[in-house]
Amino acid sequence: MLISPFRLKRLGMLGMNCRNRDFIGRYNDRRLYPLVDNKLKTKLLAKEHQLATPELRFIIREQHQISGAGKLFKDLSGFAIKPAKGSGGKGIWVITGRQGDSFVKASGDIISQTDINRHLSNTLAGLYSLGGSNDEVLVEDLIEFDNCFEGYSFEGVPDIRIVVFRGFPVMAMLRLATLASAGKANLHQGAVGVGVDIATGRSLHAVQFGRPVEQHPDTKRALKDISIADWHGLLLLAARCYEMTGLGYIGADLVLDATRGPELLELNARPGLAIQAANGLGLLPRLRHIETLKEKHFPDPLSRVNYVMQRFSSDTLL
Repeated sequence: MLISPFRLKRLGMLGMNCRNRDFIGRYNDRRLYPLVDNKLKTKLLAKEHQLATPELRFIIREQHQISGAGKLFKDLSGFAIKPAKGSGGKGIWVITGRQGDSFVKASGDIISQTDINRHLSNTLAGLYSLGGSNDEVLVEDLIEFDNCFEGYSFEGVPDIRIVVFRGFPVMAMLRLATLASAGKANLHQGAVGVGVDIATGRSLHAVQFGRPVEQHPDTKRALKDISIADWHGLLLLAARCYEMTGLGYIGADLVLDATRGPELLELNARPGLAIQAANGLGLLPRLRHIETLKEKHFPDPLSRVNYVMQRFSSDTLL
């Protein structure tokens, strides 16, 4: 269903041109983009700033390393393989267990070391990287998602996207993998986007392919009942990414591990606009409000998180 420009404006929807001009262009220094466009650089930077991320097992940088990769994977049963320069979840393989000498993917498919080696080679050659440039491969610990997400995702690990502006978390959504999205938390491929109340971590509204949904299409769990554990900790982790990167407008992708708590997956200097559909309201009023605030009144991430939890509750206008 088409929505009139008048209604979009009334909802405060942020458009792409306005996002690019007023927020990305104004608040993101392009010199800092490599810090977030490369997952390895982001991970190393996070470690330097003592921000939690999934443990890095090893890195594969050159094609000649692949012949000996079997020894590196020998003692691993659950792990994730990621392109350093990938985007949109492309090239990420999640291995959940072993079956003899073979590996079990999150989808249940059984693959061999030969399959993994082929994937490593393709990744290094740039098959999944931005612009097709040569890449590196990260092998990380497997994420065990928190019990609060039980039954709300198909195969893949749920993640939380939080838009952070000038260090203030301004809007959040939970992304739930589906059969249509092949177990990946990618909205364009068919994952469910669930808007999350900044104040409470409770679900507000949900969409799949841009259309409202009330239950997960595969698990049939009611989406209105979601309440994310350690919500304050997740917001605080997202807010700290501002000091870490120096970027004023970013999307922080986080996970909630069952034992390790909130962890940073990756950052995006050009976060998409689908988060507005998931929440059923626009970003623009919140962004304009944050622009009016004096930085000296909010000297640290904790003060900014506490402010938005009060100001941007679902009970308020913004």
